[in-house]
Amino acid sequence: MNNIAAKLRARRAQARTRREVSRAIDTATSSTVRQELIAISQARHNHMR
Repeated sequence: MNNIAAKLRARRAQARTRREVSRAIDTATSSTVRQELIAISQARHNHMR
């Protein structure tokens, strides 16, 4: 049971991080910043945007 709860927490944290990164990319002030955010997120997590 504890393992299931830990997996759910981890999944929620990943979803929260994905939403925050997507929001940061969408609200980036310049295309350079946007491209940097995309590159960083792709380097760290292949499943992100």
